[in-house]
Amino acid sequence: MKQSEIKELSVAELQEKLGEFKKSYADLKMAHAISPLENPIQVRSTRRTIARIATELTKRELQA
Repeated sequence: MKQSEIKELSVAELQEKLGEFKKSYADLKMAHAISPLENPIQVRSTRRTIARIATELTKRELQA
């Protein structure tokens, strides 16, 4: 997800997406540990998306 897409979501939607991406990240890491992924960059991009969402949530929390 791009930062512009993240900014448009509500707090509840961000928390939901964060949970989805964390589950996806765990699944990717497990799959990669068992046998190498065809595209290992997915792991990095998923981790960065999680960080973007978490940062946006923290930013909104501090503004409120």
